[in-house]
Amino acid sequence: MELNPPVLAHWFDLDLLSRLGIAATLGLLLGLDRELRGHAAGMRTHGLICFSAAAMTVSILGLWHTLDAVRADPLRIYEATGAFIGIIGAGLIVFSKGQVHNLTTAAHLWLAGVVGIACGAGQWPLVAIAALVGFLMLTVLRLVEARFVRRFRTGSDDAAEG
Repeated sequence: MELNPPVLAHWFDLDLLSRLGIAATLGLLLGLDRELRGHAAGMRTHGLICFSAAAMTVSILGLWHTLDAVRADPLRIYEATGAFIGIIGAGLIVFSKGQVHNLTTAAHLWLAGVVGIACGAGQWPLVAIAALVGFLMLTVLRLVEARFVRRFRTGSDDAAEG
C-alpha cells in the first residue's frame, strides 16, 4: 500500500495552531448561549464540531496539496460536514405538544461546522463575520426578543416588566 508522506511533528506552525485553536475557541463561544440555557448541544458540542470541521478541512487541503491529486475534490468536505450536522440536527429537533424544539440549536451547529471549515481553510474574514453574526443572532437578538417581541405579542407594556 502506498501512503502519502507523513507530516513531521516539527512542522507544527503558528498557521496550523491558529486555524485549529481559533476554531475550537469560536466553537466554544458559539455554544455558550446554548449551554447557559441548558440545551443538550452546548459549549462542548459546538466546540467539538467547529474544531472537527477545521481539522477535517486542514487535513483534506494538506492531502490534496501533498498528493497533487488532480481528480480529488477537496470541496467534498462541505458535503461530509453537512451530512454529519444533518444527522446530529435530526436527532436534536423534537416536535412536542404542537411546538418545534431545538431547531435553533441544530441551525447553530451547522454554523459551527461552517466556521470550522472556514478556520481550517484560513478564510479569516469569513470566520470573523460568521462568528460575529452567529453571536449577534443568538445572543443579542434574544435580548431584543425578550424586551420587544413579548411586549408586542401580549399587547401590553406591563408584560415586559414582568
